[in-house]
Amino acid sequence: MVSLVTFAALLASVSQSYAQTAITVKVASTLQQIDGFGVSQAFGRAAEFRDMLSGDPQRQGLDYLFNTTTGAGLTIIRNRIGSGTTADDSILPKSPGGPTAAANYSFDDNDRGQVWFSQQAMAYGVKTIYADAWSAPGFMKTNNNENNGGYLCGTPGHSCSSGDWRQAYADFLVQYVTQLGFLNEPDYVTSYSSMQSGANEAASFIPILHDTLEKNGFGNVSLTCCDAMGWNSQRTITQGLVSAGMEQYLKYITSHMYTGDPNSVISTKLKTWQTEAADLQSRWCATWYGSGGQCEGMTWASKIHNGLANANLSAYIYWQGVEVNQFQASSYLVASDGKTLTPSGRLWAFAMWSRFVRPGAFRVSTTGSVSSTGITAFKNTDGSVVVVFLNSGGSQQSVKVSFTDFTPAAAEAFVTDNTRSVASVTSTLAGGAVTVSVPSRGMLTVKLTA
Repeated sequence: MVSLVTFAALLASVSQSYAQTAITVKVASTLQQIDGFGVSQAFGRAAEFRDMLSGDPQRQGLDYLFNTTTGAGLTIIRNRIGSGTTADDSILPKSPGGPTAAANYSFDDNDRGQVWFSQQAMAYGVKTIYADAWSAPGFMKTNNNENNGGYLCGTPGHSCSSGDWRQAYADFLVQYVTQLGFLNEPDYVTSYSSMQSGANEAASFIPILHDTLEKNGFGNVSLTCCDAMGWNSQRTITQGLVSAGMEQYLKYITSHMYTGDPNSVISTKLKTWQTEAADLQSRWCATWYGSGGQCEGMTWASKIHNGLANANLSAYIYWQGVEVNQFQASSYLVASDGKTLTPSGRLWAFAMWSRFVRPGAFRVSTTGSVSSTGITAFKNTDGSVVVVFLNSGGSQQSVKVSFTDFTPAAAEAFVTDNTRSVASVTSTLAGGAVTVSVPSRGMLTVKLTA
């Protein structure tokens, strides 16, 4: 027999679980512009994707990454500018003899599969290709090696007997006419291609690269800096760049998340991008939510949300997209044994934003709060409004969403949790407001059109 006290407690619990919460989306109150969400297939992963998968599996892998109906609808790819000593890894594998000697660039129209991957992405409508150099060629560096750190010859405090290679490195980079980065993890020395730099070294090179682009007719190419290992490290470098007046030459401040996630705004007038993020420690998993582990989709949904809502990110890029016969780490979004492809919960976390929040959208303000639920809202260039809910709590949340400066005429809602992946669900639109149910330990995205 249930006591009156227990029954009352049950009623209170049920009421709390399904009590409706009201929020307001202020569509005219714009915040940062969104450039997109993306992925990389660097270090030969693009060639493996192309060569080890064919036919339907290859197409399915591309669909998982870029299709806006069945996949994540990603809109950015990040390519590596090779700096090695072989023709398949660099357009200038050998020194021309000195910084002012004529360089004999050689293109193989392959770039370890990145040409193919770029073409495939562009066929899906991807317009943003970010080309980033992990290092200058070894003969341009203080250690005469593309690996193990070392500084660019000619930057402050780093002279070389071979001369000042800053202009030659700028000429090398100008061969890539996309969003362009010249550093990758400059605060980290490792056995693969890497190059060290702080704000002073970067500031001595950025104007040279900017002027070289202008002289070659590529003034529309956007420069980035500096892809540091973590957000706080990039914050320190950015302070130095701002003090040195470098904002006039750059368009994006870029960072990774390995020593710290983006969780607060960096003081700069430039857009900020998270350009590499991954779980490098956990064995591959496709889980949405289990124990809150690093490989789970819910964990990455929280990271993306915090980056958008708290750090004002304009872009978020995962490390690798599709891997074949590699199950030792969760550093990629889709796994394949060569025949079957398995999407991860992390892929669907990206999809809940990227499929609906398209390049050029602006994040907009919201008022009100929902228990255990993060909220981000956006206005697309086509006038549609998207609201994304992330519920980390154990109870379903019913939410009524109202709008200012926008009157919705139609609404679609999609949910991702342990049993569904971007699945269509019911929403109720009445009186200019939409009512939705956000599942526990899950996400809900609602798209509204005027």
